[in-house]
Amino acid sequence: MSLKKTCRFDDIDYLKNDFLDKLPDTVKKISKNCLSKKVFSHIGLFPVPDKRLINSLIDLLKDIMLPGFFGHQEISESDLEYHIGNEIFSLFDILSDQITQSIVHDCRRYDQECSDCHRRGNQAALDFIEKIPHLQKLLTLDIKAAFDGDPAAKSHDEIVFSYPGLEAILIYRCAHELFESDIPLLPRIMTEYAHNITSIDIHPGASIGKSFFIDHGTGVVIGETTQIGDNVKIYQGVTLGALSFPKNEKGELMRGIKRHPTIEDNVVIYANATILGGNTVIGTHSVVGGNVWLTESIPPYTKVLNEKSKNLIIRRNNEK
Repeated sequence: MSLKKTCRFDDIDYLKNDFLDKLPDTVKKISKNCLSKKVFSHIGLFPVPDKRLINSLIDLLKDIMLPGFFGHQEISESDLEYHIGNEIFSLFDILSDQITQSIVHDCRRYDQECSDCHRRGNQAALDFIEKIPHLQKLLTLDIKAAFDGDPAAKSHDEIVFSYPGLEAILIYRCAHELFESDIPLLPRIMTEYAHNITSIDIHPGASIGKSFFIDHGTGVVIGETTQIGDNVKIYQGVTLGALSFPKNEKGELMRGIKRHPTIEDNVVIYANATILGGNTVIGTHSVVGGNVWLTESIPPYTKVLNEKSKNLIIRRNNEK
């Protein structure tokens, strides 16, 4: 009769040490790759923006622009100015530091001439904060556009509390102002945070007009050089993208050219439509139907629809 061998737990640590002894060689290889610049790494003393603090910065912005909905939810009229004041000072503290770190990072990373980074960071933070009243008014129009464009919305409060499209737009509008001020890194980190939590990807460089509404939102992509007019409504899965990526004589991608479409005022774009190209213009008051693929311009007051499938078969349950 054979006896089954049972595992002895007092041997486990001893056995693990045999494997742990082999790890330092891999550590040395990884470190050598980093120091030899054969792989991408971020070794050095120059600072990087703190994504954790940037997330808290976004929470502050939401609380300042829509007080009472987020953060401190019980705010009286008499306490409002005091509350906003505290939040604004906290915002300036975090934002000025993160902008400064973004500027210093680029300055040292790319051996740029010193440009008084700390003063620039403080000034850029102040400039941004002074734009918040204007951003509040833009966001109010976005909320109204969502309510007017979605019969399922029971109130404006429901939109603020629960619509991912509005959250993505709020973060985009703030990031866009920083992008327009040539702040590196920070705007893209903000919109990628929005992308992560809402599944809506809006590049901070895109230009978006008043009363913008994204219904449902999942899978929406809006590229860097997209231009969107006023009163535009888009649905889930819409892509406003590039048709191609031109290269220069060295074979390098050409940056800073218009690659994404222009959507004029009062346009509706239905689910999963794809519109590509920097020369593509969707004329005012046009409608682009679901699943449409467009790489050319259409004039104002145009409807673009897919032909109804000729192979579609519809039967009742009692039919063979």
